[in-house]
Amino acid sequence: MSIATSRLVLALAGVLLVAMAGRCSGDDHGHRRELADGCQQSGTLRPDKGHSCDECCKAGKSYPTYRCSPPVVSGSTKAIMTLNDFDAGGDGGDPSKCDEKFHKNTERVVALSTGWYAGGKRCGKNVRINAKGKSVLAKVVDECDSLHGCDSEHAFQPPCRPNVVDASQAVWDALGITGDEVGEYGITWSDA
Repeated sequence: MSIATSRLVLALAGVLLVAMAGRCSGDDHGHRRELADGCQQSGTLRPDKGHSCDECCKAGKSYPTYRCSPPVVSGSTKAIMTLNDFDAGGDGGDPSKCDEKFHKNTERVVALSTGWYAGGKRCGKNVRINAKGKSVLAKVVDECDSLHGCDSEHAFQPPCRPNVVDASQAVWDALGITGDEVGEYGITWSDA
């Protein structure tokens, strides 16, 4: 076997191993540990202390962390929209990271997963969210932290998944998503 052929075989084997590693299953907050369009789990958070709310972190449970998010596709990046209360005392925790303020639930505001938040590069900018044949603009005011969680700063919530647009009630209302559909909903989004 030539050196070039050997290198090709090793490269293909490496690609196969990475793909297989990304398909391992296991419970990580109800989500599979797999490559999400090139975004691989970067670590695990295991809190020593839990909290009493239903969706809060549980002591000793492992929660995946992500440094990245799936690549942004012009015009239609797929995401999961979740509901967030950005008001003081809401489930959003501390004031929004972009402006250090709380926001009323009547404002169309969102938090983006760490990779999409891009170190604050989208702060104050609008994103377009599409669902149910409707489209709405919402301002990025916060990061849905995919690396940290399970503490008071994050309202004792687990780290965010890498593909989340965490939206205020006003965004849900503008899209006409109500009742049992509110909570988690498949959407697409883009920079406006």
